[in-house]
Parts: sequence; structure tokens; C-alpha cells
Amino acid sequence: MAIDIIPFEPRYASTFKDLNVAWLNEYFYVEPKDEILLKNCEEAIIDTGGYIFFARYEDATVGCFSFIKLDGSCYELGKMAVDKEYQGLRIGQELMEFAVSFAKEKSWEKLVLYSSTKLPTALHIYRKYGFKVVELEKDLPYARSDIKMELLIHN
Repeated sequence: MAIDIIPFEPRYASTFKDLNVAWLNEYFYVEPKDEILLKNCEEAIIDTGGYIFFARYEDATVGCFSFIKLDGSCYELGKMAVDKEYQGLRIGQELMEFAVSFAKEKSWEKLVLYSSTKLPTALHIYRKYGFKVVELEKDLPYARSDIKMELLIHN
């Protein structure tokens, strides 16, 4: 199975939104912060120093994730989604492997992510790649978040 990880191009903006809205609507709902990031992902993520990547499989764009710049060398790993029809093919793990390698190549200090204990498969993948649970701050970016994890990057 060949999965290609490709960088953001404006033609993929609607795919990024669609992949994320699908899982958000399945498990939760689209929150105001989601709207900001998904409505114009290029302006909200790329133009502020972040990155978006996509997983391509058999000529279809089937997954995505983003790095949202928080400060200097700390990024939020967010908006990770895999099309429901392609789940179970290790695409999420391929995306995580790429994400961690990319962060190491960039010599970033750490990655943080917000998730929910209602997503055990996602949490398993995060733990598998070294993310550790840390204390949640008070003003959370998402109402659905009941867990925060971080990965310290060591070169």
C-alpha cells in the first residue's frame, strides 16, 4: 500500500475542510475555533507560519493534518482526519510518522495536541508515537477537549 504525503496546495483547501467537518460532525460538532481554521485554512494556518499536509492513496486525498504555530518552535498538531472509507489502513499512523519526522527535521521544541477521551483509537496512535498526557490549561481552544498531550522533540 503506497501512501504519499503531500504539502498543502490551494486546490486542496475544500478537501481539508470536508475531511475535518466529517469527523467533527460524527463525534462532536464544528466549534467556532474549527470554523476559523477551516473556513480559510491558508490564511489561518499557512500564512501564520503553519503547515498542512495530505495523505494520498490510490489517486484520492484521504487524510490530512496541520501544524498550527503557537510560538517560536512549538506547534499544535491538529485537524488530523482520515476519510471513514479508508480508516483501518494505517493512514493515520503514516500521517503521525511523517508529522514527528517533519518536526524533528525542523528542530522544533515540542508538539502539543488537544483531543478527547471519546477517541480511543486516536489516543492510542498518539501514545504510540511518544505523546504524553500533560495538564490542561483553563482556557481551552475546543469544548470537546478533555485531554492535552505533548511530544518533546529530541534530535
